[in-house]
Amino acid sequence: MLTYSRRTLAKRSLTLVTLAAPAVILLAGALDAKPAPADTFAIVGASVFDGTGAAPVIETVVISNGRIVAVGPNAAIPRGARVVKAEGKALLPGLFDVHTHWTPSGSPATAPQIATAYVEAGVTTVTDFHEQPESYAPRRAWLKTLASPHVAFAARISTPGGHGADWADQATTIWINTPEAARAAIKSLEPYQPDLIKAFSDGWRYGNSPDNTSMDEWTLGALAKAAHEHDWPVLTHTVTVDRGLVAARAGVDSLAHGLQDRKLTSAEVAEIKASGMAMAPTLAVYDPYKRGPIGQTDDPRLQQSVRKFANALYNVKVLFDAGVPIALGTDAGMPGTPHGASTLHELELLVKAGLTPSQALVAGTRTSAQILRVAKDRGTIAVGKRADLVLFSGKPWQDIGDIHKLYRVYIDGKLVSGEGAPPLPAANLTDRLPSVTVPALIDDFERSDRRSSLDTLRLETGDGGMDRTVEITQVVPRTEGGVGRKALSLSARMAQKDNAYAGFAVPLTRGSVTPVKLAGYTGLRFEVSGEGDYTVRLNGLDGVWEASISRQPGWGTVELPFSAFTPVARGKKPGAAFTGDGITQVELGGSRQPGERLWMLVDNLRFY
Repeated sequence: MLTYSRRTLAKRSLTLVTLAAPAVILLAGALDAKPAPADTFAIVGASVFDGTGAAPVIETVVISNGRIVAVGPNAAIPRGARVVKAEGKALLPGLFDVHTHWTPSGSPATAPQIATAYVEAGVTTVTDFHEQPESYAPRRAWLKTLASPHVAFAARISTPGGHGADWADQATTIWINTPEAARAAIKSLEPYQPDLIKAFSDGWRYGNSPDNTSMDEWTLGALAKAAHEHDWPVLTHTVTVDRGLVAARAGVDSLAHGLQDRKLTSAEVAEIKASGMAMAPTLAVYDPYKRGPIGQTDDPRLQQSVRKFANALYNVKVLFDAGVPIALGTDAGMPGTPHGASTLHELELLVKAGLTPSQALVAGTRTSAQILRVAKDRGTIAVGKRADLVLFSGKPWQDIGDIHKLYRVYIDGKLVSGEGAPPLPAANLTDRLPSVTVPALIDDFERSDRRSSLDTLRLETGDGGMDRTVEITQVVPRTEGGVGRKALSLSARMAQKDNAYAGFAVPLTRGSVTPVKLAGYTGLRFEVSGEGDYTVRLNGLDGVWEASISRQPGWGTVELPFSAFTPVARGKKPGAAFTGDGITQVELGGSRQPGERLWMLVDNLRFY
């Protein structure tokens, strides 16, 4: 028979001082002496797996104001508190996923549906490795309207041309290649207050494409040191043993992937252990069987995937056995790695790697919380912790498959999914925020801080890839047609490839998060000087619409009615009809032949 002595009372106390059992009973009695707040309730009769790895115990867990206020087999229930009878159920801390991408190309593809997928899987804390820092504030506000996990936003830092930088400008992924640049990158992020840093330190893209560029140890070390001064943990995109050792020596907190190219030696395992670095192996994204039974087993790419996956499983186990912390991350949002379901699958894969179900659950709760530096707030079931809790049917610490038998999910003490849960907020049933209107003037380019007249951060929208067009946008004085004023200059040297492109976009709202409805406007007007053909685009949540213009040197005014914009096809799908709603950006740019130069001057960009 399980008894209370099998738990350490220290982690059950309200203070760091160890309390004896009678003191806990007295505290519970004090709570019982006065009526409970309206949001107080007790979960009674569940087998509590607290996330520390201790054996489950049938206990009462009391929650008030979104926090756990008492835990124990004899914890008193405050007078008037609601009672949730959970006999035969398993109560666990909410699950973590320390590596996800809330990308529009993922499954699901929009923030409310992604949030819902995690909530319905019992995942109560995740990271988002996809967003530009400009979007953090509006996204944080949006999340408050949703039934959602807690989301930690990761600032993205890579090398020029490196993985993660090959498709984005520096408003999304900062490029560095020296310690000085690393320190400057961290400094530039201070206004945005990211929750963590993702360093793309290994250019090896999953082993299926050439190495783009990799970050050297000095730069990565300077980045980690500067981030730690802000208490921001650093996770690295690193998938090879040699680069994993570089990350360990550089002082990063955790690998953001598993090591796959070969099996670790005992000396390498010892070096990683000594460094204190953890690993979130993201087995779910690499699982060659994730889409079901495989077809041609003689496919070289499949054989490579199977071989690398075997290495990843082996390295997870040897590192775990050596005492290296293993966390739960999936890379969800990538192909074949859906949000929510992949987190549960990752737990199964950790067991496949050799962890016990109990050890895998600790990886997905306490260890993940420690890596994200939120273990004082959540990740275990203990007094004072946030009431992020999940009830399951079955015993997932014995059979990991029982994680699919979800019964109820609580976030901040509120029932958000499962039996008896209220309907999802209306915001969860949409795919976007409500559209807003904006003033006619988009940008007069008078500000020198890269921000528009709408107080949004302009973006450079050049092409991607290792050989990408070099472009510079800057505010310059106008020399004709507006003396004493300023304009935006775009200059570019085109990459050596077909369809090389350079351009810039002006978000209509901060971070391009809130869509805009162009009600009352009939078109776009701007002043421009250039040479050759250019493209003007209206980017939106439902598609992209573009028009073409041709210019000669010398300033002139261009007026483009919305009827001049035609939809751009998305792959094999035709573009959507233009409605004037859901618009997020106005973009101008152009293409030239490989190696050629492009320039244009733009001023007074506005709707009319």
